[in-house]
Amino acid sequence: MPTLVAKAFQTMGAETPSLKTILNAPGVKGNQVIALSSKEGSIHDFIQSLILEKPEMDSPFLVLDLGVVVDLMNTWATKLPTVQPFYAVKCNPNTSLLGSLSALGSGFDCASRAEIESVLSLGVSPDRIIYANPCKSESHIKYAASVGVNVTTFDSRDEIQKIKKWHPTCELLIRIKPPQDSGARVVLGLKYGALQEEIPDLLEAAQEAGLKVTGVSFHIGSGGGDSRAYHGAIAAAKAVFELASQLGMPKMKIVDIGGGFTSGTQFDVAASYVNEALEECFGNEEGIVVIGEPGRYFAESAFTLATKVIGKRVRGEAREYWIDDGLYGSMNCILYDSQDVTCGPLACSSKPEDPRCRDAKTYASTVFGPTCDSFDTVLRDYLLPELQVNDCLVFPNMGAYTTASGSNFNGFNTSAISTYLAYSSLCCNLIV
Repeated sequence: MPTLVAKAFQTMGAETPSLKTILNAPGVKGNQVIALSSKEGSIHDFIQSLILEKPEMDSPFLVLDLGVVVDLMNTWATKLPTVQPFYAVKCNPNTSLLGSLSALGSGFDCASRAEIESVLSLGVSPDRIIYANPCKSESHIKYAASVGVNVTTFDSRDEIQKIKKWHPTCELLIRIKPPQDSGARVVLGLKYGALQEEIPDLLEAAQEAGLKVTGVSFHIGSGGGDSRAYHGAIAAAKAVFELASQLGMPKMKIVDIGGGFTSGTQFDVAASYVNEALEECFGNEEGIVVIGEPGRYFAESAFTLATKVIGKRVRGEAREYWIDDGLYGSMNCILYDSQDVTCGPLACSSKPEDPRCRDAKTYASTVFGPTCDSFDTVLRDYLLPELQVNDCLVFPNMGAYTTASGSNFNGFNTSAISTYLAYSSLCCNLIV
């Protein structure tokens, strides 16, 4: 499974990917890609220009900065050179993002038939996909077998029996529960991962079923976890490798360290713990392949959301605004991902000579989503300048677990938001 990805990722890490690589990526080629200047506020300037040029355009909309994706991949290759990324498609299945990551050498972590189909439609080889869902529908297992996706995870006896029946040649990674609680915003250990005392029985059951267990996977949790948890989880994975040898099983070769990565300084800290633990636990092992399942790391900061003010109410010094996206749309990340969103204004009617209203008086403001549910409240007591209907609020870092889990509640189709492509290091507009 990992051979092709290893080759692609090592090539990517050896040299900076060319602009042509991104512009010819599946999901990008044939679309307009707009140059962004390097100056501060370039994304805001681009959004402002879109609004002025197309006042009738649908809102809300997203901007995907492909330059950010390239920078993040370069950082990954520098900080975690021995870990091959398999992007977690569930985080954001945007076609242009998937295609760009594929062109940059990433593999893909898929959790369903639909996600596998989406990745394969971009021309990705099935051996660059791991079916990283420990509990799968039988029909989805049959589909994976039919298209050549041959690596999956498990953490129960029942899953072993399903795989034996429908995909007996599939290689398995045993999903274990990390020994340390990372304090992540989304604790996946509540749902997945074999307990330490369950591991011997599961390995023996897989062996009796004639299935090949080739490695170990784990996930410390998504978003803001304590990176020290990687060290204990990698050590636990090493113990499973040793147990498998004691049980007379073929030598394991894959360590899947899962996701939980966030870009920025947190990533630097996490990479340090991962590298240290891999060297300590597997430094003397030959033929070991280490993969990760980053989602938020690649998606979050690459997307910016633009929304329109569709309603306003003044109550004394307080201001209340309605926008055309909310908790039932891409803002669901506030509920399900515990994200603290921030925003800034654009095209303020109260001060048109300064479209970002930097010097305007601010008011404690409430921002509501568009649905009739009073629970649909995006921000409270948030300082904003005076806004008018048709002004815009721009939200950065809106790529992780946002549109991927939006709904059509109340008839607002906020699960289908248009995305414009930009590249933050180009010097001119490009039509691919």
